[in-house]
Amino acid sequence: MLDFIASHEPTIRLGFFLGTLCAVGLWETVAPKRRPSVSKVWRWTNNFAVTFFNTFLLRLLFPILAVGLAAIAAERGWGLLNLVDLPILVSIVIAVALQDMVVYWQHVIFHRFSILWQLHKMHHADVDYDVSTGARFHPIEIMLSMLLKLAVVLLLGPPVVAVIIFEILLSSVAMFNHANAGLPKGIDRILRLFVVTPDMHRVHHSVIRAEHNSNFGFNLPWWDYLFGTYMAEPSKGHDRMTVGLDEYQNDRKQSMFWMLALPFHRK
Repeated sequence: MLDFIASHEPTIRLGFFLGTLCAVGLWETVAPKRRPSVSKVWRWTNNFAVTFFNTFLLRLLFPILAVGLAAIAAERGWGLLNLVDLPILVSIVIAVALQDMVVYWQHVIFHRFSILWQLHKMHHADVDYDVSTGARFHPIEIMLSMLLKLAVVLLLGPPVVAVIIFEILLSSVAMFNHANAGLPKGIDRILRLFVVTPDMHRVHHSVIRAEHNSNFGFNLPWWDYLFGTYMAEPSKGHDRMTVGLDEYQNDRKQSMFWMLALPFHRK
């Protein structure tokens, strides 16, 4: 099974991406949590155009990505997990959890340092919140994230299948928790013990600074609980909260080119 996942990685990842996108898109269309303020067709066209542009740049500029480097590390014995004899399932669990913690701290750091926030704020400037927001990141941020992932793979030496599983989880759960939808409170309360839910992460997209500096997790919620960045609900409630950033509330028709230029001009 693990060999099958490793040998069919591109097809499996694409299948999960498209499957999750269709499932979450249908969910938020049938039972939307909030009324959109901008044309969904316009936002989806531009948000996903950025996503496809990012994918093209990664393939063009990086001769090897995280999965490929993990395969090389396994062959040559690089990284901590290749120096110890652990059952494969234990190595996978450790590798997925540690990669997720690194993404949590990366997210925190992109909020803390001005030069990095200039890149990350493109994600937060979206005036609506739906599945397309989960795939909307500036290409420079995506490239810095890939450099960090490569460094983690070299240091940690995770199994190839662990990197594939983590990448699938990261993209799929990011689309899930950016859904313009919600779960019954009882189910949400239980589920957010194990995974970041839409109502949990939506707090992070509030215009209120204290709220968008909370709930940094994309996949596992434990780091927010452990490091004191968890906030249960937005102060104004999910229906009345304002999504986005104060300075861009009037820039509602955000084109792909507007988004790409955003880090280079200040308000």
